[in-house]
Amino acid sequence: PHAIRLEGDLTLGGLFPVHARGPAGVPCGPVKKEKGIHRLEAMLYALDRVNGDPRVLPNLTLGARILDTCSRDTYALEQALSFVRSLLPPEGGDGRCPDGSPPRRPPPERLVGVIGASASSVSIMVANVLRLFA
Repeated sequence: PHAIRLEGDLTLGGLFPVHARGPAGVPCGPVKKEKGIHRLEAMLYALDRVNGDPRVLPNLTLGARILDTCSRDTYALEQALSFVRSLLPPEGGDGRCPDGSPPRRPPPERLVGVIGASASSVSIMVANVLRLFA
């Protein structure tokens, strides 16, 4: 539920602590303006500038899938796994529709990198997981 998606030829992932850590049993708390929203806005601004200048990436646009880590390392790792879920085949079944035709699936995202997280310990953990999926 805490995500932003912008379409583009290439997609950059973003992991930012937009919300503070929530109380026990709740992953997300109040919005973090300086360390969360500002970082999110900086990424969106940079994408806007790059996409707005045809000399930077001619014939390409950068998109984004930005996820909220809610200032929790375990939640950030769970969010990072969503970057690779779209690359995995669906669970169960043989991948056919009831009428026998192949399913229509959107092409996989071309995720070329991930920006964030804000803490080194979380970034290392996320990098180790994402490295498994190239």
